[in-house]
Amino acid sequence: MTDLTELYTWTCSKCNDLIQGFEMRCLIVDVQSCLQAFVGVDHGLNSIIVSIRGTQENSVQNWIKDMLWKQVDLNYPNMPNAKVHTGFYSSYNNTLLRPVIANAVCKARKLYGHMSIIVTGHSMGGALASFCALDLAITHGGNNVYLMTFGQPRVGNTAFASYFTKYVPNTIRVTHEHDIVPHLPPYFFIFPHQTYHHFPREVWEHEVDGNTVYQVCDGSGEDPNCSRSVFVFFWSASDHLTYLGVDMEADDWSTCRIVLGSSVEQFLQTRLATGSGDAAAVDVVVVADHGVLVGWS
Repeated sequence: MTDLTELYTWTCSKCNDLIQGFEMRCLIVDVQSCLQAFVGVDHGLNSIIVSIRGTQENSVQNWIKDMLWKQVDLNYPNMPNAKVHTGFYSSYNNTLLRPVIANAVCKARKLYGHMSIIVTGHSMGGALASFCALDLAITHGGNNVYLMTFGQPRVGNTAFASYFTKYVPNTIRVTHEHDIVPHLPPYFFIFPHQTYHHFPREVWEHEVDGNTVYQVCDGSGEDPNCSRSVFVFFWSASDHLTYLGVDMEADDWSTCRIVLGSSVEQFLQTRLATGSGDAAAVDVVVVADHGVLVGWS
């Protein structure tokens, strides 16, 4: 969403139309790093929801073309062989996302008790969500953390996938038809321990005889009978933009620098001045741009 006020108040076209009664607790915007996420509470699910925005580029095609494949040692204990995608790892661990999300989750659990935590994201947001879920699982316990991503690229090697499965067993990766992104960075079956490798469990959404089926794949993370069965020449960028019948495109592809803190600041000031609403309903709103940090708590 480019309009932070709509997201903050949960009045956007994809908000209450799809999920009613959602309580926004924390809105995070890192303009400089082109990242956005929110933490809220879904009382119907009795869960804390962490959602990380997907790719916000001029086009998905450009993002796919420019995807970096370099890996770096992951600095988690007892897994010296685990390697992950440098860009994805840094976008979560070396930006505002990690500390602010962790703080918001702790505040929500303090307020509402030990709710389950559901982490989600589409595309690059799914990649970052996986690092977020792992981080939260180590802190709060894997049985309390659930991950569901949509159109997520691979983020690490086989050792990392095994490590991830151990700590975040409640994981679903939804893939759609011929979506190209889950096939990237490439998996080379002839080098199974050196290549990128998905963690399980994939659920492949695709059409069979005109009917939509959701195929639950095996526990390998690289089931050859699921999305990996799609031949490379049939991979599709357009299939990346729709999941579960929901249009996943951004409302504005023009630039990363479209989300401004001023609209939210003015909105909060109006609420405080008029006494409408509860300013404490959202724990933190963070906007970072060229090192400038604006926050409310």
